[in-house]
Amino acid sequence: MSQPVSADPKHVTRQRARHFLAVFFFIAGLNHFLNPKPYLSMMPKSLPAHEALNIISGLAEMLGGIGVLIPSVRRFTGWCLIILLIAIFPANINAAVNGWEGVSIPAWLLWARLPLQFALIYWVYFACLLPKPALVAGKH
Repeated sequence: MSQPVSADPKHVTRQRARHFLAVFFFIAGLNHFLNPKPYLSMMPKSLPAHEALNIISGLAEMLGGIGVLIPSVRRFTGWCLIILLIAIFPANINAAVNGWEGVSIPAWLLWARLPLQFALIYWVYFACLLPKPALVAGKH
């Protein structure tokens, strides 16, 4: 009787990364509707239509969370999420520079959050855009 072939650990890791990414973005997007004040207060004053931008970014995050789970749109979703993360970065900078009204987070932590945006971008890249490794001859 033959042993079942176990899944490639790299594939399993990327699959888990996708699932966590999906949950992360879906919940973050949903929170834009359940608790909009923090998102609205971190936006630079120079941006127009804060409420509309909050709704758009919340919907984009929720759709992105769903999209990473659908193979046929995963690459497109990955690029869209990276663009979204870049687009919202000025709000994170604004919160670090001017404080985050209504949120009691120490200033040093607001600055420490900035590099996390790059970690999120890499997470999206790893889960959605990193090319599949080529199969090695003789291995399944």
